[in-house]
Amino acid sequence: MSTPPSAATPRPRPLHVLRATTFAIGALLLLVGIGVLLHQPLLIPPLAASAALVHGAPALPISQPRNLVGGQLLSALIGFGTLAVTGSSGWGAAVAAGLSLGAMMLTHLSHSPAAATAVIVVLQAPHPVPFLPLLVLAAALLVAIGLLPGRIGGHPVRYPVAW
Repeated sequence: MSTPPSAATPRPRPLHVLRATTFAIGALLLLVGIGVLLHQPLLIPPLAASAALVHGAPALPISQPRNLVGGQLLSALIGFGTLAVTGSSGWGAAVAAGLSLGAMMLTHLSHSPAAATAVIVVLQAPHPVPFLPLLVLAAALLVAIGLLPGRIGGHPVRYPVAW
């Protein structure tokens, strides 16, 4: 069944697309630089998805700072707990992702890219230090850079909608 034209999501203005794309690229380049310096480049995939939410869908609840930072940190902690029990395996990664989803739902910290962070923790088995501080720093930088487009005229949604 097709969606009636009146219910379709309106196409974003080209300037909005350019601004969101530019800020997302800038944020991710900064995070890649930090990740390479600290030898943690595998954090980029879930953070790229987080950046896509912050810049492409800034009004969604899962894009808000509390969900982004809290969901990422909670999922990483669950990943470390799962790693301690199952070791580094695909099975453990799947369990960590599922547990992360449930924990984020229970704590109202839903941020879907964070489930990938739990998977990375189980598969990569990083040392919690520097991994956890780097993750918090990266999430905070995504939030800080997410604030910029809304302060520049013409952006349709001012991020964040809620803290």
